[in-house]
Amino acid sequence: MSGVENYNKLLIKFSSNNSNYLGRQFGDKKNLYRSFYQRDRDRIIHSTSFRRLKYKTQVFVYDEGDHYRTRLTHTLEVSQISRSISRYLKLNEDLSEAISLAHDLGHPPFGHAGEKILDYCIRDHGGFNHNIHSIRLVTELEKAYQNFDGLNLSINTIDGIVKHNGPNYLIKQNLDLLPNLNKIKKINFYNQSSLEAQISALSDDIAYNNHDIDDGIRAGLFSINDIKDLPIIGEIIKKKNKQFKNKKLLRNEIIRSIINFMVTDLILHTKKNLKKYKIKTIDDVYNSKKFIVSFSPKLIKANNQIREFLKLNMYENKSVKEMTDKAEKIIKTLYIYLIKNNKKFLPSDIKNKWGLERSVSDFIAGMTDKFAIDLYNKIR
Repeated sequence: MSGVENYNKLLIKFSSNNSNYLGRQFGDKKNLYRSFYQRDRDRIIHSTSFRRLKYKTQVFVYDEGDHYRTRLTHTLEVSQISRSISRYLKLNEDLSEAISLAHDLGHPPFGHAGEKILDYCIRDHGGFNHNIHSIRLVTELEKAYQNFDGLNLSINTIDGIVKHNGPNYLIKQNLDLLPNLNKIKKINFYNQSSLEAQISALSDDIAYNNHDIDDGIRAGLFSINDIKDLPIIGEIIKKKNKQFKNKKLLRNEIIRSIINFMVTDLILHTKKNLKKYKIKTIDDVYNSKKFIVSFSPKLIKANNQIREFLKLNMYENKSVKEMTDKAEKIIKTLYIYLIKNNKKFLPSDIKNKWGLERSVSDFIAGMTDKFAIDLYNKIR
């Protein structure tokens, strides 16, 4: 018996295991040493889109400092959190990891600011959504194999990416951009996602909130003292203040403690939900009307307050908004330029397949912050 088979015997019944594996669109041979989802993980990590995340904005543009999160480091942090949670709950940590690694592939340069202006530029041609673009990358746009477009990920992993945040009602409006996905009949876009996908989604929330707090303090946008009245965080600060006098070590310890608190809360409340909703099989998961993986009501309320604090003190901070305004100007300028001057950058077969506007949008979405800034400086 291989190590892969032994691993599957340890998983709980309603996990995404070998017995409910849905295959791949273009078929594939079984690998003796790696699970289906380990292979998905490896394909994602080796993709061009994944490497580009290194120079894509989380909040701060890549050249603002060496220690701020990029889209790549955020993705790795989400992956690590989701693996830990999945392992404890005896779910498929390889699948959680693969979904986590792919969930932000579709972000354009400059993060949400880039997405907002790119969506505006292409508003009359279907708009732009980073979640939809992530799906396009793994099913259509990555060119790594001779016999098919995309990465030919397992259908379970694609299902998790499609329903990263639960049932996906936006997908129907975008199926013309996803012909390969449209051919996969085993995905129900409107039922619930697997527990592994749910864990990936909430691991994203844990990483996002905590690491934006860390980067915000590091950037001097606010201090530890400014967050001491936030629920849960305040209690942790009060406790850790007595133990740590070094401010850098205190910040690190606070962030670690908040993450641990949130992970623990998520695990305990999810276990309650599994009993409450009588989850016995994976079909019970798919047919559930609500996310089974969830925080306690107390932590949901606290997270909302943390998001509001970050919105007011970080995302709407003057220096961050200046970066946002500059990013929007760069993306808009590039879009207008490339619509008129695309022959050098876009092959004819790509434009014929997707149309000029969508092809330009895809090209810009694939840029790193660095490439976008360099091209902007070259053409203006």
